[in-house]
Amino acid sequence: MFAVLARRLRQPLPGAQPRLRFEMPPELDGGDDSALDDGDARFGSPGPRMSAQHPLYLGFMGTAGVGAALLLFYIGTHTAQLLLWIVTALFIALGLDPVVRWLETRKVPRPAGILLAVGVLAVGVASFFATLIPTIVEQVTEIVGQAPTWIRDFLDSEFFRTLDNQFGVRDRISQELDKFVKNPDAMGGIFGGVVGFGSTVANSLFGALIVLVLSLYFLGALPAMKKWAYRLAPRSRRPRVEALSEEITRSVGNYVIGQACVALLNALFAFIVMSILGVPFSVLLAFVVALLAFIPLVGGMIAAVVVILVALTLGWQTAVVYAICYFAYLQFEAYFISPRIMQRAVAVPGAVAVISVIAGGSLLGVLGALIAIPTAAATMLLIKEVFIVRQDRH
Repeated sequence: MFAVLARRLRQPLPGAQPRLRFEMPPELDGGDDSALDDGDARFGSPGPRMSAQHPLYLGFMGTAGVGAALLLFYIGTHTAQLLLWIVTALFIALGLDPVVRWLETRKVPRPAGILLAVGVLAVGVASFFATLIPTIVEQVTEIVGQAPTWIRDFLDSEFFRTLDNQFGVRDRISQELDKFVKNPDAMGGIFGGVVGFGSTVANSLFGALIVLVLSLYFLGALPAMKKWAYRLAPRSRRPRVEALSEEITRSVGNYVIGQACVALLNALFAFIVMSILGVPFSVLLAFVVALLAFIPLVGGMIAAVVVILVALTLGWQTAVVYAICYFAYLQFEAYFISPRIMQRAVAVPGAVAVISVIAGGSLLGVLGALIAIPTAAATMLLIKEVFIVRQDRH
């Protein structure tokens, strides 16, 4: 019975037709130009090309070029958020592609490898946040609960009393608070800020969903996307274009994985030191350290400053001990951990790395800082293998 049912399910539905698929023309092998055709015979054969020196051709192509540039500028300025999501999804897909390739070498089909890699990543992120969010909520609640005590202690301190006696700080603060409360525009601004915060959260969740879906599509279609891109190059240049592109995508993927491992080790070390020293809000601060560690070069320094400021609440001795331990780890990471993790990733000179990170952060924020070094490495590779080689031949 089950065999009959399975056989019927495999049979096509009556009247069903196969779904149309758009495919690239077959690529020619061996340089046989005689096998080139003129496309589909139903559409006829193309006529002779217009001379590139013809005034009509020059005028039309110039106008079309200016129009295309203006159109791209208009699209770029009005779809900046969408382009940012696309870049993020492509960055994630390139980061997971080495894992999928490694699974393919272990005889795992690519669709199964994609589902396995994305599933492990999703479970890991969900487990991490499921463990972290309750602790963060608890510690943020503790901060909010202790804030009045900190404010009261500051107001009762000798330093504030001296300032109040000399400059009348307490009266000035009271006057500003009364003006703020009685100002309807200010109160409306608070309400608008709350609404704007809710809208930002909703947009962030929607953007995360879009990025996840696009990452799956990009990861599944990455080989086909590469083949399409290679076919846009002249046939004589395709092997070189393919070699350069594969090197760039491999370096970017290894960089993403390596940076994630470095950030995880950085946050783990910071959490251990903070737990030993008794620094408050260690889980929350470790999460901040992990996020900042993704930013190359400056992320570790910013994370160190944030934790040191919190450690000062326990005394300058605790802050100094943490600073010594953490900065020693940063040196160890720079000379022993990162070179071994990043040995198959990218190599960029220090000055170029600093400039690219600053420029990327100014243009695209945190995402720009993250992709700055892989972009700089790809640019340097293209300059080395294309521009410099061309200049050496002249």
